Amino acid sequence: MTTKIQQVLMTGKTHTTASRRAGGPRDDAHVDIRMSTPGKTGHEIVLEAVELHPTAEQLFAGAWSACYTGALGVAAKAKKVALPADMAVDIEVDLGQTGGAYFLQARIDVRMPGVAHDVAEAIAHAAHQMCPYSKAVHGNIDVATNVIAAEALAAQ
Repeated sequence: MTTKIQQVLMTGKTHTTASRRAGGPRDDAHVDIRMSTPGKTGHEIVLEAVELHPTAEQLFAGAWSACYTGALGVAAKAKKVALPADMAVDIEVDLGQTGGAYFLQARIDVRMPGVAHDVAEAIAHAAHQMCPYSKAVHGNIDVATNVIAAEALAAQ
């Protein structure tokens, strides 16, 4: 059973894409991280515009986002679905208080343009079942996952 946070003290936010595209616009209030695929030589991890003191919530959200994005790829492959090149995962991790105790909570937005909503939700659910970070927090913190797919994007 998770505890609802009464007061949010700080939020760590990440935006992760599966794109291998270099460059592009950057908001200097964010940490840029390019990850490599384990076991692939020549693919290096690059950190750009890293704040001097990123918060634990930013670091946790970043690690979770990278892991969850990889799990989305594995889940999609298992379902024989090609993920869109512009798929993105946004994770926000809040540190908050209830009474005198500290807690975490998270919100995850998964964007899969061009994928049917029911298929995108099935992939997102399957990814939570295999992502070690999702499994570690399951039942321990409130996690709200919002899947934004073809129909929702067309309405925006």
